[in-house]
Amino acid sequence: MKIVFATNNPHKINELREILGKRFELMNLHDIGCEEEIPEDQLTLEGNASQKAFYIYNKYGYSCFADDTGLEIDALNGEPGVFSARYAGEEKDARMNMDKVLRKLGKINNRKARFRTVISLVLNGQEKQFEGIVTGQITRMKQGDTGFGYDPVFMPDGFDRTFAEMNMSEKNRISHRGRAVEKLVEYLIQIENN
Repeated sequence: MKIVFATNNPHKINELREILGKRFELMNLHDIGCEEEIPEDQLTLEGNASQKAFYIYNKYGYSCFADDTGLEIDALNGEPGVFSARYAGEEKDARMNMDKVLRKLGKINNRKARFRTVISLVLNGQEKQFEGIVTGQITRMKQGDTGFGYDPVFMPDGFDRTFAEMNMSEKNRISHRGRAVEKLVEYLIQIENN
């Protein structure tokens, strides 16, 4: 099955190809000739994922899925949430975003947080959404150099390492995106078999 993942983020594409394996031919935006910025101006992860998936489906005619992910920190009332990528500004600079989180948390001891991914799948004009959540803590400093985004400051519950200290397959087994993608894959396999 050919399916478009509405992203040009090479980290996300690689993570997803690893999870999906050979069963699906995963295409990115570049593969379908989509070079424009896809609108992403909703106030929820669900809204953004849906907006991106329908944009590709309506404009290019491909079955498509899109995701949106937010880091939600208890002590910051759920910030940065839907604004995670642009938390420190429109440059989407991961280092600046992490610095802002660490600065805002300061000496606060409650460092509980969760990553939440929402995937919106549009097949033949019909939408289905899948959610993946992983809970953890925000570390007091950056640790590790793999992964992307907030990985160096997020330590999942039950582990003594951040996402950025794990290899990709280890992270994919427990990550928010991995959990949402598992649900997506189960659904796609079910459809394929019917």
